[in-house]
Formats: sequence, structure tokens, C-alpha cells
Amino acid sequence: MDFSAVSYALETIDKLTQEVTSLWGVDEQVGGLASELRWMQSFLKVADARKVDHEVIRTTVVEIRELAYDAEDVIETFSIKVASKRKGGFSNCIKRSACFLKEGCLLHQIKSEIEKITARIKVLTRQLKTYDVSKLGVDGEGPSSSTERREARRPYPHVMDDNIVGLGKDIEKLVSVLVDEESECKVLSICGMGGLGKTTLAKKIYSQSQVVGHFKHLAWVYVSQNCQKRKVWEDILSDFNLLSEADKKMKVEKLAEKLSSFLEENKCLVVLDDIWNTESWDSLKPAFSARETRSKILLTSRNKEIVSHADSKGFLYELQYLNYKQSWELFQKIAFPPTNSPGYKIDAKMKELGEEMVKHCAGLPLAIIILGGILATKYPSLTEWLKVSANVKSYLNNDKGEVLRDVLALSYDDLPPYLRPCFLYLSHFPEDYEIPADRLIQLWVAEGIVSSKQEEGEEGQVAEDVAEGYLLELAERCMIQVRERDIATLKIRSFQMHDLMRDVCLSKAKQQKFLYIADQSNACQLSTIGRVRRVSAHKFIPLQCIKSPRLRSLLLFDELLPDEEQANIFPLTMQSYFENHDFDNPLYWFVAPLMLSVVFTKFRGIWKYMFNNFNFLRVLDYEGGGEAGCKLPNDIGKLIHLRFLRLRDLEFLSSKLPSSLGNLRCLQTLDLRIEGGCSNSIHVPNVLWRMQQLRHLYLPEECNRKTKLKLGTLRNLQTLVNFNTKNCYVKDLINMTNIRELEIRGPFNIEDCNTGELDKNPPIIHSKYLHSLSIINEEGIIDPRHLAHLLLSCENISKLRLDVEIRRLPEYHYLSSNLAYIKLRRCKLEEDPMPTLAELPYLSMLELHEEAFIGKEMFCSGQAFAKLESLSLKGLNFLEEWKVSEEGAMPCLRRLEIENCIQLKKLPDGLRFIATLQELKIESMPTTFKDKVEEGGEDFCKVRHVPSIIVDARFSSIL
Repeated sequence: MDFSAVSYALETIDKLTQEVTSLWGVDEQVGGLASELRWMQSFLKVADARKVDHEVIRTTVVEIRELAYDAEDVIETFSIKVASKRKGGFSNCIKRSACFLKEGCLLHQIKSEIEKITARIKVLTRQLKTYDVSKLGVDGEGPSSSTERREARRPYPHVMDDNIVGLGKDIEKLVSVLVDEESECKVLSICGMGGLGKTTLAKKIYSQSQVVGHFKHLAWVYVSQNCQKRKVWEDILSDFNLLSEADKKMKVEKLAEKLSSFLEENKCLVVLDDIWNTESWDSLKPAFSARETRSKILLTSRNKEIVSHADSKGFLYELQYLNYKQSWELFQKIAFPPTNSPGYKIDAKMKELGEEMVKHCAGLPLAIIILGGILATKYPSLTEWLKVSANVKSYLNNDKGEVLRDVLALSYDDLPPYLRPCFLYLSHFPEDYEIPADRLIQLWVAEGIVSSKQEEGEEGQVAEDVAEGYLLELAERCMIQVRERDIATLKIRSFQMHDLMRDVCLSKAKQQKFLYIADQSNACQLSTIGRVRRVSAHKFIPLQCIKSPRLRSLLLFDELLPDEEQANIFPLTMQSYFENHDFDNPLYWFVAPLMLSVVFTKFRGIWKYMFNNFNFLRVLDYEGGGEAGCKLPNDIGKLIHLRFLRLRDLEFLSSKLPSSLGNLRCLQTLDLRIEGGCSNSIHVPNVLWRMQQLRHLYLPEECNRKTKLKLGTLRNLQTLVNFNTKNCYVKDLINMTNIRELEIRGPFNIEDCNTGELDKNPPIIHSKYLHSLSIINEEGIIDPRHLAHLLLSCENISKLRLDVEIRRLPEYHYLSSNLAYIKLRRCKLEEDPMPTLAELPYLSMLELHEEAFIGKEMFCSGQAFAKLESLSLKGLNFLEEWKVSEEGAMPCLRRLEIENCIQLKKLPDGLRFIATLQELKIESMPTTFKDKVEEGGEDFCKVRHVPSIIVDARFSSIL
């Protein structure tokens, strides 16, 4: 059930009643509304706890969500337009008296709307009270669909699947761990997305002669989402031929004790197939508590977390998707007749169609098996294969593809209530889109999907931390595919969804009316749907098609007005004239401004429609960038409910932003990285200080000289990008006690800095949460003493990026001992930085790029860089000699990259002693250097132990 909307509405009400000393005029209505919403919330929790899956409940959830959104809109409007103006002293009373009549009318309107919402909720409440939640899904529609899906998936270990491809190495690896008597690992887990073949792999292992011969007793138990510990324990004892009639009547504690003793005294293998969560393991654990035992447990699960929870020394095996070659091999086994059948021959066209269709399965074995099964029934009809090829996904989602849909839907069924809206939100993004984690988290928080009430946990934990945990949980449950992790913290930076998991997400989002995905084919339907809360447009649509005044979020992934749409604005005769005449023709200079005026009028109409009709927007996200008209209109100030505004890469003719931005007091994320048509520098009015709820601020890359921003009131700020001392005040940084990521772009100077005794200066930053610092200045130089003083304030940072001329690296004691990642670029260091950097105890990745160092010699001494795993040297044009000590320097180095260091003569001799080195990449280096590295060259003996050596994209596999 999705009760995030109800929870957020209640939170808004609670916040209002705490912040506003007087609810005069609406206190009774607000109290009644809150009471009704709490009843709704309780009803949803009971229904969810009982796993009710009933059409009445599904419809009710949508209705409750709509009512909660309406309630939140009204309450927040009261908070912004009325309650906030009641604060203050005598001067504020004087101002209010001037518009007392207007406030009275607004108060009457809000009161009336609250009463209407409350009445609608009461009607819904009366309807729901006629249903007995405990019976819904049992007497109503039989067993829940989730239960039926689980039963349909029950495996039998003796039933083997002949259609197996690509599991040979998996079987070999897991069998070796299982039969290893020396290993302290007692629990092994095969993890992966539904349909990957976890149970199939477990069956193959279970039947291996090496496993059967090694273990005295074997048991296979299907656990599933509905874990019943007594039944599981009895099934294990039954497989061991130990279950008696007396055991069936025995107390559950005695049963666990009997099984535990047997596992301790005998060498047994227990397979727990399809275990879903740590709670299930905890319930089963009493029977597996024996410490000194040669028995082992093999789990299959969609949740990676279970194995480490069950056994700190447990073995996690993540099953991978099939590559294309394996996918095609599996497909052929099913879709085509056996190769030994009479007259066997594969039609060339059918082979071509099959090779293309199998790509839609994206390496998921179950999808390939189902698609192959569908096509096998239509073989050898080329016409039928062409029909399937025309729309593969619809066939995978029809009745024959129901098994696949059900398998993947089980992952959604198992999600706890707080994760379901998080998962559904992923449906906003286009197919194969790599989703940036920080942006998604900001969207979750802005929409209230992750509530600020959850910030009340550990000290320093904010909603974004909770959201990161939710994202990690989705990854642990194999519902998303991590593409990139943060170098220092290993947090998820970007991810994708498997196409078929995305189809489940889209299906559930549509079923629950969570959002509307618009394109040109269905945009016209939007005009007939009045109650759309979220719209995601993957391609251009005319925004005038959206007729929902209560729209909450709008994500646009295409340009605001693409070139082809601009071309459609003009008459063909005007287009023809413009294309066929050059600058010398006088009429050209009459037609060109006229066309430009028409385009700008069109843009102005789009913006005006949006700002005047979508007054309840909380999220406005432009992904496509591109031309956006003459300027950002003042009317943007009407969107007072906005939490998330992203204008990145939009191009305006005027470089001046409107001062009405200051009205957006609820903003949490603001991205102003726009581009100006007439000037690269943007003017930002000094109004951002009003946005005291801001958590993430991205300023333009270059602001003009008139811009001077006061940011000292932004105490909730966590991310600040493109800060500099030309357009901002350095003294404001000390008030940002929650800042986590700071990027300085442009000049950074500290006024009245005591450069002689840096310790005597007051700290610049007072946030113990700052973990990332970047300084970028393409034109100027930063005083190394100012840099040292800044670094002295950043004692907890784990990432440092310096892309600025500094000439001298600050001494070691100015650098945070927590640094795990350092990138230096264009620093023009005259002294070897290695002796200073080598002392950092946790440094795992170091990049020295493009004149970071302009000296001739570099030396890594013995015991240096104890934790360094990756080293990248690029564009060090003056480096001639690099030495590495033979006495234990860089003992953990795994990856070394050398590129465009044109004066470097040879590889250091010390590399031969770095046994951990896995990859050496040499690019854009002189031929003489490359010849030395390749097999037969004089430097090859230094790196012959490295498994992967890449020289200018020519791959050499040495082992």
C-alpha cells in the first residue's frame, strides 16, 4: 500500500500546528481533517499487514492518495499565504492590515476547501467500514494473487531443467566452496533478480556427484515469502528421514533443538530455496545455531543482505545475466527443433529475426525461455515470427508470458510499504536511462516519498541519508542494476533498471495511477484526464495538452520546443524564403527578426501556460536543455509550492534571472546552471537568502559582476556548487553547518587572512559533515596559504579535487587524514607531491592529470601509499623519470594508467614487486615507450605478472 501521501499530508498538518501559534479560523477544520486522515492511514496499514489484494482496496488507495494530496495543497497554501504573515511584531501587523480583506477572503476559501475534503473523506470512510479487511482477499476474491504466484513458482529438486546455458563456472565455483572443509563459511547464498536461474543453479549443485558424495544427508526446502518455520524444519527432518508422528506434535522449541543437534553431529547440506528477507532467516535461525559443525546451508534469494546477516563469513554469489552469445545459445535450444531432427535447417531470415528478438530479453534466462517457447509453437511459419518480432514486449506480457510477469511481480509484492512508492517513482525515467542517484534522491525528498520525520534517527542523519538507504535496499533486492559507485564512500552514483523489471514498474504505476507517461501518441488524452498528479514526457509534447490544475510533478526529457516543432510554426513560404536567400538580401534582415519574434512568442506562451495553470507544482525538472526563449518569465514566482526546480542547460537570450524566484520559499533543490544567449555570464538576483529550506543549490558556472549573493541564511544547505568569492561572501560558509559537498568555481580569496599564522584565523567552514571539496579555476591562481586555511577547516573530507594553479601542495598536516580520493589537475606543482600524498592512510585513488606536476622526477618510497588501489598519470609533459621503491611501495595497487606523459622514458622497476596489480593501461605514449612495455620489450619483465595490459586499445592477455 502507498501511504506516503497520507503520511506527508499529516506531517504538513503537524508542522503547521507546531509552527503557527494561531490557527484562528481553520483550527477546527484542520483538526477534523487530520483525524480522518489518521483513520485512513490505519486502515491502509491493516490492509497491507494482511496482504490484502482486492480491487476495492486498490481503488481506495488511489482515492485516499488524491484526498491526501488535496489536503496537503490546501494546508500548505494556508501556511504560505496566511499563517506565515501572522508572524512578526507590530510592523507586520501594519502591513497585514493593508490587505486584511484579501486575507479574509482567502481564509474563507481555504476553510471551505478543507470542509469539502473532509466531507469526501467521511463518505469514503463510511464505504470502507462496510468492508471487513480481514476477509478481503479471502472471501472476496479467493487467495491473493501474490500467494498464487508463490505457489506457481514452487520448485522440485528432482525435476531438472535441460535448457541450461552458461552455468558451468558457477557450478564449479560454488561446489568448491561447499566441499571445502577448511573454509569457515557455513552459509552460501546465490543472489540475483527473479528469473535469472538461481533455483536452477541450486538444483544442479544439489545433484552434483561431488556434493552428494561429500555430504551424508541432503535436504531441500522451499521457503517463499510466507515463511513458516515449523513447516520448514519439519520438511528438513523429513528429507533426513527423521520426522516421526511424535515430532509433528512436539513443541516448536524442541523441534529446533532436535534439528540443530543433528546438523551439529552430521555433515549435512540444507538448501533453503527462495528466502526473502532477514526476518525469515531470524525465525529459522534457532535450528541452525550449531557453532562447531561441518554442515552447510545454501540459500537462494533476491536479497543480498541475508547472507551477511546469517553468517559474517558467509559467501555471496551474485548470478550474472547471460551475455549475448549465451542468450542466443539458450534461445536456439528452445525456439528451433533439435539439431538431430530430420531435415534440420534454420531459415536465414528466421535466424536474423531471432538474433534481434533475443536482445529484448537483456540476458534474463526466464524471458529467453518464454520467448523461445512462444516462437517454438509458431515454427516454421516465417509470417508468425514476423508478427512476434514486430512487438516482442507485448508477447512477453500476454497470457504465455504471465509466468515471467508473475516472477518479477513477486519482488514488488515483497517490498515493505516505504519502498513501494520509491520503486514506482523509477517509472518516470525512459527505457535504458542511467539514473543519477543524487537527483533521484532529491526528487524523492521533494515529493515527500521520503519523509523528513525519518530524520529523527541518528545525529546528522537527514532525509537524503534515509533515501540512500532505500536505494541501497532496492539494489540489495536486485530490483535495480548499479552502474557506478562513489570512489570514496562506495555509495550508488548511478543505476539502471532491467527492461523487464521496468515493465513491471510501469504496469504497477499505471494500475495505481501513480503517474502518466506522455508522448505525442497519447498527449491528446491528457486533455480529457482531469486528475493527473505526475506527468513524465520522454519526448516533446505540447504542454497545453495537460489540463490538470493539481499537477504535482512535471519531468521533461526532451527540449522545450525542438527544432522540428519550431519549423512547424512558420508558413512554408516563409521557411522557403529564409532557406533560399543569404545575408546580402535586404529582406533577409526583415524576415529573420520576424521569425525570431514568432519563436520567442511561442516560448513565452508555453511558460505562461505552465506558470498560470500548474500552481501546485512541487517538481519541475528539465532534462533536455536547449532553447527556452527570451528570458525566464517573472510568473515563475507563482509556483509557491515548488520543492525541486532544475533549469540546467536551458538557453535564454537574456542572461538575467527574475527576482520573483525569491517567492519560491519551499524550494529544496535549485539548479540554475543555465546558459545565456548574449552572454555566458548569468545575473542571479540577491533573493536566494529567502529560500531557507534549500538543501541543494547549483549556481551558474559563471555569474556576471553585478551578482552578489548573500547565502548565510541557508543553514540547511547540503550541496553548494559553483560558489566563489567574486559573487558570494566567504563568511556565509560558516553558517552552513550541514554542508556535505562544496564546489568552488572561480576566484577564492579570504579577506584579512593572517597568512603568517594560519591557525590564528577563524574557521571558514563549521560543518563536520563535509565530505567532498572541489576547487576549479581555469584562469586564475589560488594563494596556497588561503587553500591551506580552507583545507584546515575541512578535517573530515574524503574527496578532494583541485583543478587550479597552486604551484605548491599544502603540507601534510593541512590535509584530512580521511582522504580516499584525490584528483589534481593543472596545479603546476614544482615539487614532487608523492612524499606528501604517500602519508595519507586511506588514500585509495589518486589522479594526477594535465600539468598537475611540472617537475622531472617523481618517487614513491618504501611503505608509501598503503591503501592505494588506483593510480592515473595523464598529461605530465615534463615527467622524465618515475621511481617506485622495491621495499613495499603501493602494496594494494590494482590499476595503473599512464597516458600522454611524453617525456617518461620507462616503467619503474618497483612495479615487478606489486603482486596485486591487475590492470595496466598505456595510451598516447611515444612508440619507444610502448615497445618497451609489450612482450619482448625491456620493461615487459616488470609487468609480466599483470593479467590485463592494454596498450593504445590493443588488448594483450598475458595469462
